[in-house]
Amino acid sequence: MNITNLFRIAIRALLRNKMRSFLTMLGIIIGVGSVIAMLAIGEGSKVSMREEMSSMGTNMVMIMPNFQRRGGVNLGASSSMVLKYSDVVALRNESTALESVSPSVQASGQVIYGNQNTQTTIYGVSEEYLKIRKLEISSGRIFNSNEVKSMAKVCILGQTVVETLFGTNVDPVGLSLRIKNLPFQIIGVLKDKGESGNGQDQDDLIIAPYTTVQRRLAAIDYLNGIYASAVSEEKSPVAIAEVEEILRRTHKLKEGVTNDFRVMSQSELIETVSSMTDIMTYLLGAIAGISLLVGGIGIMNIMFVSVTERTREIGLRMSIGGRSRDILAQFLVESMLLSIMGGILGIIFGFLMAKLAGTIMDNPTVIKTQAVVLSFMVCFAIGVFFGWYPARKAANLNPIDALRYE
Repeated sequence: MNITNLFRIAIRALLRNKMRSFLTMLGIIIGVGSVIAMLAIGEGSKVSMREEMSSMGTNMVMIMPNFQRRGGVNLGASSSMVLKYSDVVALRNESTALESVSPSVQASGQVIYGNQNTQTTIYGVSEEYLKIRKLEISSGRIFNSNEVKSMAKVCILGQTVVETLFGTNVDPVGLSLRIKNLPFQIIGVLKDKGESGNGQDQDDLIIAPYTTVQRRLAAIDYLNGIYASAVSEEKSPVAIAEVEEILRRTHKLKEGVTNDFRVMSQSELIETVSSMTDIMTYLLGAIAGISLLVGGIGIMNIMFVSVTERTREIGLRMSIGGRSRDILAQFLVESMLLSIMGGILGIIFGFLMAKLAGTIMDNPTVIKTQAVVLSFMVCFAIGVFFGWYPARKAANLNPIDALRYE
């Protein structure tokens, strides 16, 4: 029997039971659609997070205190006092791969203007910080080196703080507010950055000179961290090596002693986040793929029913010269058609689901060609795998017994 006749008979058999054929394909449709949609959502999240982190500068280098341990207990890094302003001076003077360096001190507190107040984080930095983090001023100005040296009570507000204290469409530059009961003059407002990939509001902050935050608000003599930018993204590994060498020397760490600080580059963080989102994407795809297995079992079940219903037809075909391999091919083609047609409809369904999910979550979705090809190949494999046994059962029927079957 030639391949054309096989497909013609298979299509005729499927059309005799349109609803049953559709319900059988439904498991495959949902399975393929779910896999494509889940992979598209995961890939879209990965791309979105990479773009967002890249917008902060792929050449950014962060130096943080290392985790402190005492008696086997992890005390975290927040209480560490290892980073000093002298480290910033050493990095500025000795590093050839760093372009800008800024100390960082953090304090949290209540901010008051008139009868409005809010709780936010105040970042104490130098004037290079905005360039390192790629932050822009929408109105006003950045503080200067003289204001840093004199511990001037000046600040720059994020958009969320502005809207909470002053309302929308208000420029507060020149006004004064109180941070922990200390008066601060507003000299600038940052451009809107929006939410980060983990849902954190990047505009809920206040920036002030690090000397002011360190002495007047936090009352400490150490730094919470140091932010720097490499000359270029390609120079980031060289910059990290230089930072480690310089800080080990300034901290007087002997050979073999673990660093009391951590150095991270933005590109490393991007790769780490990408690998984590990859794992989550594959996990979601695997979970959705279970429905493909269920769909395959449905195909096997319905093919067994079809063999039972058409036993007399099989006996008649074999009695007039039909070979076992022709009967095997006939039912195998039917199974593959169910799977392939379900796969095609599933791909369309997956596209629609991905677009809908992206619209609802306000997040881009990326449908990769590999995901579509893989899903289609799995459908083909399911059609062969789950259709083989019922088809072989049909091919092995005794034609005399099949003709007698009621």
